[in-house]
Amino acid sequence: MARRPTRRPTRKAAGKNSTRTTRGPAAATTEREKIITAFLSLLAEKPFEAIGFPAIAKAAGVSLASLRGEFPSKLAIVAAHIKATDRAVLAEDVSDMADEPARDRLADVLMRRLDILVPHRAAVRSLLRSVRRDPPLALALNALTVRSQRWMLNAAGIGAAGPLGALRAQGLAILFAGVLDTWTRDEERDQARTMAALDRALARGERFAGLLDDLCAIPARLCRARPHAHSRRRRRQDSGETAVA
Repeated sequence: MARRPTRRPTRKAAGKNSTRTTRGPAAATTEREKIITAFLSLLAEKPFEAIGFPAIAKAAGVSLASLRGEFPSKLAIVAAHIKATDRAVLAEDVSDMADEPARDRLADVLMRRLDILVPHRAAVRSLLRSVRRDPPLALALNALTVRSQRWMLNAAGIGAAGPLGALRAQGLAILFAGVLDTWTRDEERDQARTMAALDRALARGERFAGLLDDLCAIPARLCRARPHAHSRRRRRQDSGETAVA
């Protein structure tokens, strides 16, 4: 898979003159890798729904039995590719971003993901088109994307655990889908349009995350307020009993 250079300009430093280099994906060696590679090649040429298992097996040079042994469905192949991309992102050294703001760290992680996906740009573009026509596929892919974005949040050092983490991951999945749409049409080497779209998306996400933090803090504040309210009611009851006595 393609990899980013060891040090890419951060979101603030990146501009129209910044460039990133990528290298082609490593040659597939196992049957599983050959199937994923073959599927992505087919997806770049035709819609998701038009790709059959015989075509995948033939392109991968494996039998249908081997294909069935590795993957139960085409969506499982997509899931395997997403997982492989996650691992490639997570394997990168991000220690040089430790002191950067959370927004910059996340921007760096997501741009690294896009760098890795460069060889599969046509396949991603094709899949996005199919998703717009197929609501069940969109729902299934959303579940995979949310799980993936939880890992991206972790890679950026942003909390992704619990209900709040799930909401953050879902929000990021939606925002990143919009960035992907721009990226599939951005063939410029400097990726200026993509970075601008990502910057706008993360700005919206920052406001959304702040709102979530405020909303999630409300129950805690209510829980702290309840003992005081109970104490006030108890004092009023005690005062009434004293007056009656």
